[in-house]
Amino acid sequence: MKPSTRMPAAFLGHGSPMNALERNRYTDAWRAFGASVPRPRAILMVSAHWYVNATAVTAMPRPRTIHDFFGFPQPLFDIQYPAPGLPELAEEVADAVAPDHVALDRDSWGLDHGTWSVLVHAFPGADVPVVQLSINAAKPAEYHLRMGAKLDALRDRRVLVMGSGNVVHNLRAMDRHTPDLGFDWARRFNQRAIELARSDPGDAASLVRHPDFGMAAPTPEHFLPFLYIAGVASQAGHKLDVLVDGYAYGSLSMTSFTVGARCAGSDGDSGPAAPIESTAPVENTNI
Repeated sequence: MKPSTRMPAAFLGHGSPMNALERNRYTDAWRAFGASVPRPRAILMVSAHWYVNATAVTAMPRPRTIHDFFGFPQPLFDIQYPAPGLPELAEEVADAVAPDHVALDRDSWGLDHGTWSVLVHAFPGADVPVVQLSINAAKPAEYHLRMGAKLDALRDRRVLVMGSGNVVHNLRAMDRHTPDLGFDWARRFNQRAIELARSDPGDAASLVRHPDFGMAAPTPEHFLPFLYIAGVASQAGHKLDVLVDGYAYGSLSMTSFTVGARCAGSDGDSGPAAPIESTAPVENTNI
């Protein structure tokens, strides 16, 4: 990674919870990222799986590991990610985004699988404090981009700002017979997201007006974490780099991005990954 006085930032396309147990080129890229960055004071994660009608931040000293899915093998439910919290960071987040209000969650949420399924690879020791920021479902895309821009200041305090979701995430359209391919509409939308990330991340909210957005993000919670990291990049005057790119089951994009990082072993090229297996039928999964 190029020397920097600031922490980098990243959006990781997390896909299925089974990636927590798998070794494939996506999880290898996450590991390369974690190994390449300076040790953070803490991680601030925006996960697709804390999608509520409020903006909140976890403020407990010991967040629980949440298994917010069903129909998967028992080894996935056995995973614990006992990273500590950092209540003082919750206060810093609230200050950074003011006058927008952020509620301090001291006992309700924790670390959901959007967070721990990637961090078990990027920071397998679970020894870096982790704080989660919710996605406010009542707010438009521009709000989330603006929130990301405000969070950029935390990078000067050794906070690694991360998002976890999928640029393209349509479970109903999944085709189990195409584990490494993307449908035409998924590729069009994902490619446009990459183009904006590399040229004008401050315009990333315009993706909600893309003709394929309705198919790519029939519900927006997996897409919105991308806007936070685009906001970070825009505020910092940087572009996003592709950490790893690819598709799963036609309707999932596994594209991951970084800001201010260069990771050994990540080339951003598209290509097949090891199959992401699940024992559950599509309608009984929550990814």
